[in-house]
Amino acid sequence: MTLPALIFGLLISTLYGALFHLWRGGGLGRLILYLLLSWAGFWCGQYLANFMNWTFVSLGPLHLGLASIFSFFFLIVGYWLSKFESTRK
Repeated sequence: MTLPALIFGLLISTLYGALFHLWRGGGLGRLILYLLLSWAGFWCGQYLANFMNWTFVSLGPLHLGLASIFSFFFLIVGYWLSKFESTRK
């Protein structure tokens, strides 16, 4: 992985997290959560695509297709899990 590809992947995944925050709203804590989830999902998808040698919407060494799918999946699942509140009896 080249440094420009690493920086571009970080920018793309940051954009996904920021846009998700713009869409769903929330405070600074939510923004940080969405950014972390987006980064984790993007790089997990990138690693899986690289490991399995899948090429779905690739741009140089980045596998944007699967990395983006994983990023959105992490964001949606993280958002859904963050909506649960614990109740004590």
